Amino acid sequence: MQVLLNTDPNTDGRHDMAAHLESTVKDALGHFGERITRVEAHLSDANSHAKAGPDEIHCTLEARLRGLEPVVVKDQAGNAHQAINGALGKLKRAVTTVLEKHDGHRHAGLADVPPIDEPANPNG
Repeated sequence: MQVLLNTDPNTDGRHDMAAHLESTVKDALGHFGERITRVEAHLSDANSHAKAGPDEIHCTLEARLRGLEPVVVKDQAGNAHQAINGALGKLKRAVTTVLEKHDGHRHAGLADVPPIDEPANPNG
């Protein structure tokens, strides 16, 4: 899984932040294996032109899923680490939901077929 970090000019995009992001993303999403090909993070400082305030760092995470549409989530917090962690929790839940729905649709046609040892009609 490839992990990319994009930042605005007012947000820390140094190697340490990129390394933290990659480590955190791989820990949280690594169990999905090859189903996630890439995760892109976009960090921005919403209050860069004004006095610093609460919820100033915005984090958007986009997961690219093999054969499916990308999954995008957003979070905001007082610092980049909190914003990344908040968005990552949302992304993990969203990816899980998308993959469960996708896998469920793939097997949905079999759900209506009764097992061989059970009668198709319980009344007859």
